[in-house]
This record gives sequence, C-alpha cells and structure tokens, in this order.
Amino acid sequence: MKYSFNVEDAGQIFVGAFALAVPVSFSEEAWKLGETLPTPNLLMLLFLSILFLSLYTYHSVFQTNIIERRYVFVFRIVIAYLMTAFVVALVLLCLNKLPFLDSPWIAIKRIIVISMPASMGAIVVDSFDKE
Repeated sequence: MKYSFNVEDAGQIFVGAFALAVPVSFSEEAWKLGETLPTPNLLMLLFLSILFLSLYTYHSVFQTNIIERRYVFVFRIVIAYLMTAFVVALVLLCLNKLPFLDSPWIAIKRIIVISMPASMGAIVVDSFDKE
C-alpha cells in the first residue's frame, strides 16, 4: 500500500464516480428526491455514504492495516467523497439540473443524494490496483 495519493489514484476515483454518477444523475427521481428529502434524512444519507466509504476503504484498500496510516486513511476517504461530489456537480451542471444560483440548497441536496452511489463506485475503482 502506498502512502501517497497520485494522479492515477485521482483518475481512478473520477472514473469510478463518473460510472455511477451518470446513470443516477439522469434519473428524475434523484432530482426530485434532492428537492424533497428532509434535512435529517439527508444528513443520514451523508453519514451512510461516509460510513460505507470508510468500511470499504478499511477492508479493501487498506486491508485492515491502518495503524501507521490513519491520516492517509482519513485523507483518502475525504478526498474520494469530495472528488465524487465534484463529478456529480459537473454531471448535474451539464444536465442543467444544478440550480446553484437559484436554489443552492436544492443543488447541494442533489449532490449529496447522487454522491452516495457514485462515491462507492469511486472507491471500488480506486481499490483495483491496491496490494
């Protein structure tokens, strides 16, 4: 396991996020869910996203060995989620479904809703070439 995060890792995260962000972003149900989901449910969804990212990263990417690599572990989870959110935002922007200027809260909610499956795609693809 590497201690660094390089361009190859970033590319894998972008590709994995894109692979699942595209089909979900084209779904009207996801757009409406982003509009209507109450804040507590949205926060639970965000928490579940981070939890599943952490579990998968712990078991598959780091193979349960994070004692000396805690900061790298946390960094990889945070960067994977942020990069995924960026990819989701770009896809929604291309579809004209990211109303950041008109309704920023709806835009953020849509990003969070679609980032859940997309973040799992991102971390799975990122784990392909690990140890």
